[in-house]
Amino acid sequence: MASRLKQYLLIAAAGAALYFLLTHHIVFHGEEANFIKNIYLLKKSKIDLHETFVSLNQKSPDAIMKVTVLRENGIGELLVEIGIITDEERRRLEAKYR
Repeated sequence: MASRLKQYLLIAAAGAALYFLLTHHIVFHGEEANFIKNIYLLKKSKIDLHETFVSLNQKSPDAIMKVTVLRENGIGELLVEIGIITDEERRRLEAKYR
């Protein structure tokens, strides 16, 4: 009985982890390519695995904002919050890629 309960709990935990990955973008940001300083979460607008793990290291703001899925889910606001771009630059990039 206890082993069956452990199996159910393990399956439930794996299902919850998969659901989390399907519904969130996990954004990594660090000063160096080998060091992750901060991890941010963005809620996805639809359930999928596209762009689940995103690294901001060694990418230009233009390249990041070019990705439609990220732009629609608020990566621009995150870039402003982190201090990578200004709010005016965010608006310009969003208008450029509409």
